[in-house]
Amino acid sequence: MHNSDSATTLVDLEPSSKQFLSEVIEGLKATPKRLPCKYFYDERGSQLFDQICLLEEYYLTRCEDQIIKEFAQEMADQIGPGVMLVEYGSGSSTKTRALLDRLADPVAYVPVDISREHLAATAAQLSEAYPHIEVLPVCADFTEAFTLPESRREPTHSAVFFPGSTIGNFEPSAARAMLSQIAELCGRGGGLLIGIDLQKDISVIEAAYNDARGVTADFNRNLLERINRELAGEFDINQFRHRAVYDDLEERVEISLVSCSRQRVTIGDQSFRFDEGESIITEHSHKYTIVGFAKLAAQVGLTLRRSWTDPQERFAVLHLALLD
Repeated sequence: MHNSDSATTLVDLEPSSKQFLSEVIEGLKATPKRLPCKYFYDERGSQLFDQICLLEEYYLTRCEDQIIKEFAQEMADQIGPGVMLVEYGSGSSTKTRALLDRLADPVAYVPVDISREHLAATAAQLSEAYPHIEVLPVCADFTEAFTLPESRREPTHSAVFFPGSTIGNFEPSAARAMLSQIAELCGRGGGLLIGIDLQKDISVIEAAYNDARGVTADFNRNLLERINRELAGEFDINQFRHRAVYDDLEERVEISLVSCSRQRVTIGDQSFRFDEGESIITEHSHKYTIVGFAKLAAQVGLTLRRSWTDPQERFAVLHLALLD
């Protein structure tokens, strides 16, 4: 594979419409009703999320950007030379550039994302910006195991970059399984550079998911619009409102779409009844302490090597390694 055509030779493991439909039907039959948050990220959803990252209330991206910009060289030193860098949920890959600029002799960059169009465009831009790094895009649901593409040069090791606190969207048992999969993908001598959102004042957390401009609400409701577009759904978008509240006991934000009336919604040949005030859970966002996350990662053999935070300690980036 050559850099010039890396975007056109993208490895495509994007979930099929059949899988999307199956997971939507299964989720809406559950009690309480739920939808998988991974389906937020069609092309429009990815664009809306990029807008969210620029919002004043959404401190997460700003804090993580600040940490990465300030400590990118230390992070690159921790990752080490000759790496194949694999990014989970790469999106626009904006944070990755700071690492790519500083890594010693990186062999390849593997952006992994579920949104094929967004991924292809980003991979093409990065191939042009970094002609010395082989860009090998993989369109896949990274929550399921996938095989790393082969690079022209043999890397010394693999490392996963998992920014954005996406790990917080997983329930604790699923987060542990995700970390186990990452450890297996990287193998001995491999590492993980991961962003986690830290526990803090609840008002700060809730504001991040209830922005004044309503972009997060649009992002949440776009999931229903996607079901209408791709699965012949008949959701009346205006009959669902965005809700995001922090659960102190579970240490997570619970994000949902709340039915504004008693209604029935048809998807293909399936029909679902909603009571007024009934919720569809679309996402959870768990908040961690550094010590707590290190304990979780240690269960699958990942050892905390370094951690970096912003001055207000709202967010952290951790480097964990699967030691020889």
